[in-house]
Amino acid sequence: VKMGMGWVMLLLLAACTVVPARDLLLNICMDAKHHKTKPGPEGMLYDQCAPWKDNACCTANTSLEAHRDQSNLYNFNWNHCGVMPPKCKRHFIQDTCLYECSPNLGPWIDQADSSWRRERILHVPLCREDCEQWWEDCKDYVTCKENWHKGWNWATGTNRCPWGSMCRPFSQVFPQPEDLCEKIWSNSYRYTTEQRGSGRCIQMWFDPAQGNPNVVVAKYYAWKKNSAWMETEAPETSGAECALSWPILVLLPLAIMVLLDGAEGCESHGWGSL
Repeated sequence: VKMGMGWVMLLLLAACTVVPARDLLLNICMDAKHHKTKPGPEGMLYDQCAPWKDNACCTANTSLEAHRDQSNLYNFNWNHCGVMPPKCKRHFIQDTCLYECSPNLGPWIDQADSSWRRERILHVPLCREDCEQWWEDCKDYVTCKENWHKGWNWATGTNRCPWGSMCRPFSQVFPQPEDLCEKIWSNSYRYTTEQRGSGRCIQMWFDPAQGNPNVVVAKYYAWKKNSAWMETEAPETSGAECALSWPILVLLPLAIMVLLDGAEGCESHGWGSL
């Protein structure tokens, strides 16, 4: 019995070994047109993309192109219904920087069927303030489309309004902030009532001097996605994690079998009553 117990303890000890967390949903770049294969420091990113310079999925050139009215990134023209006001444009630039540069979107990466990317983001929970301020600053600008991902007239090589469409104020095309954030990029974002700093929503805007708040958010949703089928405690916001759950579940039946086999062997040798 003692030998069997020894094997059990050894197996469980191996299962409970503390190892650095390595989640495939964390600190990664999506497989898309301008993304790096893996995140890393860039030294200098341009203007609104600068918060990601210490760990980015974009290059300095990509960050520069993200700020142009008609960028070489996708030949997309913000000014398809007249000149977009600067206060509105800064949100679209920030949105582009988040998409191109952030290594914290792994839990929402989904397969994409297009010629320019194999992966996209889907239903990223956007902080309420970011979404509402985006809508507030753009509500008086005009556009001819609700979904900017598809349906444009590309006859000239850049996006133009489809034939027969009309330019209307954002407040008509997107009556509520939720409409803007969820519909404009085919549900890339999901409107939430979570606030900045809650650890439960992705921030488009943040002060890099205070650290990247989206690291904790990605960690939470990665845990939630990976452990949706079992009841476990939410991860801490920092430090190494102990890889306990799945090794124990795998090895415990084996350990029990070893223990039972040892006990049976003991009884067969007349030790069961000792």
